[in-house]
Amino acid sequence: MRKLIRPTYPKEFSIGLLLLIFIFSIFLSHQIFDVPFLEISKSNVYPGMILVGVAVIIMVLIIWEEFLFPIKIKEVNNEIVFRNRRNKLKTQVFIYLFIPAIFGFIYFEYEINHIRFFLWAAVCIIAPIVEKLASGINNYNDFLKFSNDFIEFRNNKKAGLIKLKEVLNFTLVKDEHGVIKKIQLLKSNNEEVIIDLDEMELEAFYDTINNYIANHYEHMMNKANVSNVS
Repeated sequence: MRKLIRPTYPKEFSIGLLLLIFIFSIFLSHQIFDVPFLEISKSNVYPGMILVGVAVIIMVLIIWEEFLFPIKIKEVNNEIVFRNRRNKLKTQVFIYLFIPAIFGFIYFEYEINHIRFFLWAAVCIIAPIVEKLASGINNYNDFLKFSNDFIEFRNNKKAGLIKLKEVLNFTLVKDEHGVIKKIQLLKSNNEEVIIDLDEMELEAFYDTINNYIANHYEHMMNKANVSNVS
């Protein structure tokens, strides 16, 4: 079962905001084309302007991913799984490819102002990669699983399965703002295991992870040694 953990804006508001961005982008995109503003109505650049608006909306949908992909957690048989969803990333990469395709089409089909064109193209092409796609690809296989018997995790550097009966205590490592960054586990054989949440693209789940640990593993919490990192 999947449970929504972060409510999104009402659909009407979200769609209205996207329409506003779309219209605003179309209006401003005239500067890309080598046509005076007063002569736009006499030219054939309207389809190109609409395509620029579409590219901007695709960029927004990738960055504002909760519109298409509300944050959910998976609960099955008393297990809870947090992960950077693979289907989400595949869909984001697929729709992202339309952005360079759109700007490539405009470049070859219209007379353009090269400086303004490349500025618009750079923003629309680079922003989704920097903000979402690079991190999603880098953390493609990452996940964190909690159950009544074990904790399992994977990131690009390490993976592990820790049985709770082997754990003496938990320490939550937080930053100066009180945001959980790592989970430090001390096992009965004095081995220390650190789960690096800040390297797993699980930021959207931090509050839920914190609450789950507090509610299910409270008896193992090392409350006197909750750490802070800068």
